[in-house]
Amino acid sequence: MSNTNLAQAIEATNASSSYDTNIKFLLADKQILAWILKYTISEFKDMPMSGIMASIGKDIEIGTRPLDAGLSNLGRVNTSNTEDNIPGEGTIFFDIRFTAYHKEAEMKFLINLEAQRSSDPAKLGYHLENRIIFYLARMISAQKQTEFFHSEYDHLKKVRSIWLCLNNNEDGDSIEEISLSRNTVFGNKENLYDIDLMRGIIINVRNRKSIKNSQNTLIAMLEKLLSEISVEEKKRVLTEQFGMTMTIELEGRMQTMCNWSEAILERGLEEGMEKGMEKGMEKGMEKGMEKGMEKGMEKERLNAINRMIQAGFTKEQIMSCGYTEKEFTETGNVHL
Repeated sequence: MSNTNLAQAIEATNASSSYDTNIKFLLADKQILAWILKYTISEFKDMPMSGIMASIGKDIEIGTRPLDAGLSNLGRVNTSNTEDNIPGEGTIFFDIRFTAYHKEAEMKFLINLEAQRSSDPAKLGYHLENRIIFYLARMISAQKQTEFFHSEYDHLKKVRSIWLCLNNNEDGDSIEEISLSRNTVFGNKENLYDIDLMRGIIINVRNRKSIKNSQNTLIAMLEKLLSEISVEEKKRVLTEQFGMTMTIELEGRMQTMCNWSEAILERGLEEGMEKGMEKGMEKGMEKGMEKGMEKGMEKERLNAINRMIQAGFTKEQIMSCGYTEKEFTETGNVHL
């Protein structure tokens, strides 16, 4: 019995390699994609998971490529060809981009899935909704000369841009939709044509450790998938509570790997600041908020230095980021 891609991905995510890369590695698993399609795209909601996985894995444009014949379809989508370059419009990169076919409805969907660590306009420098609209527009315009030619606009395929936002508070679990709407603002004309070509979906999951299970099935699964519980416990929960397959006999393995890089320094600084403020606020309730926040941030600055050392940063690089000689000495790495 060999591990499926999902089991391998769960183990990799708990390793010390790239946090962002491993999240995308997990999300690209077909079982996870099937769950997301079922609970976010109405055309797939009544299909069994096995049927949705088959829709992803067979006639997909950017899809699985098994090493050997007969390999199970419990693999991940090949995400190597995710660049979209239109002359005069610049280049954008999609996290995960794939095609799904709904045979009964005779529909083809062009889908991209993005993992977003922050949806705060203050951190991003823009409103996420505007970026989603831009991605949808590019997915529509890119169909020229691929999905339709000349003026065959009725051949446009439906596009779905799904965004998984990971930084929400305890009561922040929700799913939102952005779509085109058509309203008669004068007269009584009845419009029957369906213009549901573009739809953006935002899945908001929470990032707190001690939270109750979400009442939304998809969010509950995603929060367990991305939680900090042990690998074995995560496998057990996903298998028993959500019916996922962790092991199966295989004749080969999928070879594709995500190659996104992690900004370790940025993550270390951000986590240090966030955790420091959280701990500071907790201690502040008991001994004074100001003193607690100060101690919490001091500790997390030292943790950030240790993370950068583990990632291979030199002392000079660390000091250039604003850390002091005293802080560096307190980590015990004076001989680095």
